[in-house]
Amino acid sequence: MTTDINVYKPEPILPEGELELFNRNTDVKRTIKILESGKSVLITEFYSNGMSLIKELHLYLKRRQPNKSFQEQREFRSEFRKLSNLILIEIVDHKLIVKKSPSIGWLEKLYPETSSLLLPFPKVQGLNSAWQWYKNGITIPVLRNKIHPYYGVYFPTRFDHLVLFDNWLKRYEGAKKSAIDVGVGSGVLSFQMIKHGFQKVFGTDTNPNAIVGLTESMGDTKLSRKIELDFGNLFGKWDKQTELIVFNPPWLPASHDLDRNDRAIYYDKNLFPDFFVEAKKRLLPEGKLVIIFSNLAQITNVAKVHPIEQELIKGGRFQLERCLKRTVKTASEKTKRDQHWRGAEEVELWVLTNK
Repeated sequence: MTTDINVYKPEPILPEGELELFNRNTDVKRTIKILESGKSVLITEFYSNGMSLIKELHLYLKRRQPNKSFQEQREFRSEFRKLSNLILIEIVDHKLIVKKSPSIGWLEKLYPETSSLLLPFPKVQGLNSAWQWYKNGITIPVLRNKIHPYYGVYFPTRFDHLVLFDNWLKRYEGAKKSAIDVGVGSGVLSFQMIKHGFQKVFGTDTNPNAIVGLTESMGDTKLSRKIELDFGNLFGKWDKQTELIVFNPPWLPASHDLDRNDRAIYYDKNLFPDFFVEAKKRLLPEGKLVIIFSNLAQITNVAKVHPIEQELIKGGRFQLERCLKRTVKTASEKTKRDQHWRGAEEVELWVLTNK
């Protein structure tokens, strides 16, 4: 597998005209009006000035916009994202030039040819968090080793669905020659399958950073010989039949055009129909199709139709062997979003077989 893939990274900004400057003495209300007019603002002097402006913008929007229902929260986040990305910060020689800034290794790793640039402040905050996760690693309860997620790759922060899958794998009695992990992401499901004795896992992803990051982290270890990767949609180049197909798709239907960051969270209307058509071709007669999902869309009233139930009723391709469910633990106290629906949320593990 080649790593000659262009990774996704925040696009440098080329502002038109002179930038408004922001420091601790600048009028915040005036600065927010400038952002609302669509103009960019440059953070100067201290990194913390950027954090202060982001915080003030958040409070300002919170006072102006209702933020109670699930849909209102979506709209609030969309507006906040749009305005906050007009707040810029300067990088020279792969370092943030304002004082008391974090050191972010991604700046050199992702921009080897461009040592000086302007980036949106929230993107730099994201790069900083991602660098800490990448450098220090993240402990996943169902795995022996930490994972080191690459920038721009979704990784699990809740583990109920992984525990559900691990418990199912413990009881799995079928053949373990090969499996396909559709949307491999940070590799957790693939690592679980290898841990439980699968000889070969074929992983795909439409996110180039997932493929580059996993290839880099596996290096030339035993894992790199057991997990093969392909940068492609759904099943990519893997067309041979297998005994197990695993899919942990996004759990919410899209209500807008998806950008790259959204694709791990929201699915478009074609995802499930296309997936089931392709999965049918690649599942051995006695094989199992495992889909990890949630009732989140139903309990937040974002969708009435459950895509897996829809396939079982209308698809004519698969039948249900079993559906395992696990109540989700309540949201972390660190999570500021109103998540009152969490008490009713369940993760689901659907096991389908050929009709």
